Amino acid sequence: EGLLEKDRSDNRSIGAHGASHILGRVPGGGPVTLLTHCNTGTLATAGYGTALGVVRALHERGSLSRVFCTETRPYNQGSRLSALELRHDGVPVTLIADSAAAAAMRERGVQAVVVGADRVTANGDVANKIGTFQLAVAARHMGIPFYVAAPSSTCDPTLASGRLIPIEERPGTELTQLGGVLLAEPEVDVWNPAFDVTPHELITGGIITEWGVFAPSELSRAL
Repeated sequence: EGLLEKDRSDNRSIGAHGASHILGRVPGGGPVTLLTHCNTGTLATAGYGTALGVVRALHERGSLSRVFCTETRPYNQGSRLSALELRHDGVPVTLIADSAAAAAMRERGVQAVVVGADRVTANGDVANKIGTFQLAVAARHMGIPFYVAAPSSTCDPTLASGRLIPIEERPGTELTQLGGVLLAEPEVDVWNPAFDVTPHELITGGIITEWGVFAPSELSRAL
């Protein structure tokens, strides 16, 4: 019970720090339009969430215009979980295809991208759900700050960089089938990594922890 309460408390701190940092960078102080990926909310944590905690904190302050939520293929955690949570909480959310993310950044006024993390290495590289890396590349190209929201327990100082993180590869049927219905040639070769690594230099907004927001290069010293 103590661990559950600590996680909820840490997530609320992450939300508060992230919301304040984002609002401090937005002309006029908000309201802001965000984009997020996968599920990082109540259904993935003990409560409130990490990246979705930032979304919730902004919404509670009346400073969120809208959040764009990627579907997050092939497991669809964004469409099945994040969109559900946000709608339930009355948060203005728009679901988009993964392939529409860059277009949404350019055409729908996205002002910051906020994602979670499965692991953060000593140099600030981040492993997260597949698709995170390409979001960071697109955000960097368009000058949109890219944030990672993660508790300090996610940080692993024993790993020098993201190249040392083993990446799980999932069955090809997750792409060739949906609900048992064949979507592709059954014998086609499939590469289906569950995660990717975002290099620290693409995390332009910062890494949001329960202790504050840090540049990737500052994180190890701060922890």
